[in-house]
Amino acid sequence: MLTCFYQSKSEILTATDLQKLAEISAKDIIWLDLYNPQEEEKAFVESKLGIELFTRQEAEEIESSSKYFENEQEINANLSYIYKKEDDTYAPDPVSFILKDQRLITQRNIPLRSFEEVKRIIRNSRRTRLSGYNIFLFMFETRIDIEADFLEELSKKIYAVGKNLALEKRTDEDVLIEIYNFQELTILFRESTSELKRLFSSILKSDYFPKDEYEKIRVLMKDADSLLGHTSFNFERLEYLQNTFLGLIDIEQNKIVKIFTVMTVVIMPPTLIASLYGMNFAIMPELNWKYGYPFAISLMVLSSLITLLYFRQKKWL
Repeated sequence: MLTCFYQSKSEILTATDLQKLAEISAKDIIWLDLYNPQEEEKAFVESKLGIELFTRQEAEEIESSSKYFENEQEINANLSYIYKKEDDTYAPDPVSFILKDQRLITQRNIPLRSFEEVKRIIRNSRRTRLSGYNIFLFMFETRIDIEADFLEELSKKIYAVGKNLALEKRTDEDVLIEIYNFQELTILFRESTSELKRLFSSILKSDYFPKDEYEKIRVLMKDADSLLGHTSFNFERLEYLQNTFLGLIDIEQNKIVKIFTVMTVVIMPPTLIASLYGMNFAIMPELNWKYGYPFAISLMVLSSLITLLYFRQKKWL
């Protein structure tokens, strides 16, 4: 799917079909967004704008030279965006950016709220002139705002887990899995935000990015630093919750071991008495005694009660 924003006299219009795009002059195109594009659409864009789009393998490269590079004609960047999958888990996916001749070309395979938000802003904006550089920065302003809201919501969920853990003292494995999932998501956002900050740093060293936009980029870097600080705080809280959870499990296990230990010690005196009266000696005073059996049973019960009372007195129970 293609979405193209282009300059038409004193207004910015949108086109989505190839036939309409073919009629638009390349110099009037401001932003062309390729969402899960077909090969025909890719070939059309490459031919019309004189660029070479990234393959998925190139976009997924982890080397810094593949994440950002520029030459005299264009600026290229590949960033990871976090998206929610159908199974309600989160994963990163690469998004490519090409800036050439004041126009922006983006390529992605996932739906992104930040992109849709920028499109809405452009359609509702009263500005009659925009460049690809403006939209490029709009995207990251919007992305940072959305991620800040998401991290705030994540913090509330982490707080809820901690509160339930403190009040209910739940030690089932679902709590540990929930904490682990939050940790993985926090790590994903931290890596993604660190990558974004490196991009801003590279742009500030660029020879071709407009210098009058540098102050805005510095503000975005500070915002990215704030997000990194927030993710670090969340991760520390999750580690604390994980340690608390494991501590509760240790307490539960210690209680169980304590119960077994007490029961073992309580049973020892009766066992000793039963062993004594189980001996096969010819002469045993109680052997022919009328009350020998009740006496032995009472002695066993009494020895257990004395042991329990002693433990209670020592506050071991």
